[in-house]
Amino acid sequence: MGEKTEKITIRVSPETAERLKLRAEAEHTTVTALLTETAERDPRLELAAARFRELMNSDLADQFAATFPDEEPDAAARSGTKAA
Repeated sequence: MGEKTEKITIRVSPETAERLKLRAEAEHTTVTALLTETAERDPRLELAAARFRELMNSDLADQFAATFPDEEPDAAARSGTKAA
């Protein structure tokens, strides 16, 4: 048997609903499959993760820490004080 799913309800305009139905029909799929695929491949999520990895692999994080030692996230743990 397939993966367990959860039913949700969304509201869209009649025009949007019609466009979704037509696209699903043209692609020989379902509206549910279209919306699920779209939600799972949201580029904003991947872009943010890629930019964070890029930042952490650069020397910018170290430069920031050296320039603003009181703003360094680990500064409070090292000094025993709460970061501002």
